[in-house]
Amino acid sequence: MGTRKKGLDFAKHISEIIAKSSGFESHLKKVTILGGGDGTCQAELKVDADHVNPYNGLHGGYIVTLVDMITTYALMSKPCHPGVSVDINVNYLNGARLGDEVVIEANISKIGKYLAFIECTLRHKKDDTVIAKGTHMKYVQIKD
Repeated sequence: MGTRKKGLDFAKHISEIIAKSSGFESHLKKVTILGGGDGTCQAELKVDADHVNPYNGLHGGYIVTLVDMITTYALMSKPCHPGVSVDINVNYLNGARLGDEVVIEANISKIGKYLAFIECTLRHKKDDTVIAKGTHMKYVQIKD
């Protein structure tokens, strides 16, 4: 569910969720949540052997996973349900290699009565080159 935590409290809260996960979220154990709150989430990743394709490039499927999860955490920083994915899109602009440090930033563009729209950008930490840009639409009108 959503949280009103911000900054380091938000980072700690999301990091605990990842650490306790035994499901799909466990793929993010090497991602460091830097902060967030009020519709944003910032994270960092050093590209490891677990994240690359056979050519030592950051795997496109892992990039989609990052977009999916970091945008969901941005949504969770608002007092609403984390939602269900309706559409996710990623544009791959530049590569990242084994050992590269990547910064991931997500922010909510809009939350309506039924849908939330969240954007995400992955950049090289060393020079701010954009690796990928993603958008994620989630259905949020969910009754628990």
